[in-house]
This record gives sequence, structure tokens and C-alpha cells, in this order.
Amino acid sequence: MKLPIILIDNGHGRETPGKRSPDGSFREWAWAREIAARIVEQLGERGVTAFQLVKEETDVSLTARVGRVEAYCREYGKRNIILVSVHCNAAGDGSAWHSAQGWSAYTTPAETASDELARYLYEAAEESLKDRKIRVYKNKNNPDWEANLYILRKTSCAAVLTENFFMDNHDDVAYLRSEEGKAAVVACHVQGIIEYIKNEYE
Repeated sequence: MKLPIILIDNGHGRETPGKRSPDGSFREWAWAREIAARIVEQLGERGVTAFQLVKEETDVSLTARVGRVEAYCREYGKRNIILVSVHCNAAGDGSAWHSAQGWSAYTTPAETASDELARYLYEAAEESLKDRKIRVYKNKNNPDWEANLYILRKTSCAAVLTENFFMDNHDDVAYLRSEEGKAAVVACHVQGIIEYIKNEYE
């Protein structure tokens, strides 16, 4: 198996409450799985080993997801595993529309290989998601947001969680549902991952 191995996680499951647009037209679980599958397919077409971490429609627990990632880390070495978890953001609880919008990525606090991966994803986002808001935390040299999110904190490999626009913003939802938006989000992830591999592994 060609290394590194890319694991694409897709947020939440069919039964997870609240992970949808206020009008119900957008469901994060379905969108994230479609995007994850397309990222894996396009990486494979470029000769990159990639797998979808959660193919089930049910909401596989964070503990189980981390267990799957760590099994790869133990077998192939943590440096040879890259995790990207694909989500959509929300400003509220899903009951009302909000004005917050845009794309962002999260890593854990402190400088790690995850920050390098995030930087490449941000560079790809600037190129692929043209005319869309890119949410930068501090500056372009350190653009990612930092939080102790479980799947990032408990995995031992380079890991980034992307928040792909807001599911409670009218304009973002229209973009997420469009083929243009889906293709752009997939391209952002694929390009960012490939550039990271080129610079860190080749």
C-alpha cells in the first residue's frame, strides 16, 4: 500500500439532531458523506491512497472513529497517516437562519504537523473557493482556528477538521447544494492534501 494514507472522516450521522438547515433542505450527514466519497475518489485517481473513515449512515461515535484512525497509526506509523474530518458550520441550533458564513479549518492548540496541513488547505481554499468568505483566525501565516476537538485531540497523526460553510446561512446553503459548490469544496480538499504530501513526503 502506497504511503501516506489519507483518511477522510465525514461528520455526524442520519439520526444526529440539529445538523441541518432550518428549512430541512440541507442535511450535514448526507452532504459530508457525498463530499468525503468524492475526495477519496479523486485522490485515488491521482495515485494517493485514501479511505473514507465512516461509510455507515449511523452516527459512529467519536471514540469509535478515533479507534479506527489509531488502528491505521499503529499498523503504518502515525507519520504515514493523515486525517481530514469534513463538516459544516452553524451559528445557531438549527432552528433559525443566521448571517455568519464562510469556510474554515481547525487544528489543536500548539504548532504541529496538523498546522502545516491546515496551511495547505487554506491555500487551496483561496484558490478553489473564489469569491467566498474564508474565515482566518489570526493571519495568513497561521490561518487555522484552534480548539480541543475530540477527533483532533485524541488522534496521534496530522489531523484537520474543516468547517465547510454554514448550514444556517441562506447563501452558504445554496452554494453547498450546488454542483459548483460541491466541486469547489472537493477540489479544495484534494489540492490541499496533495500539496501537503508533495512538500512533506516527496
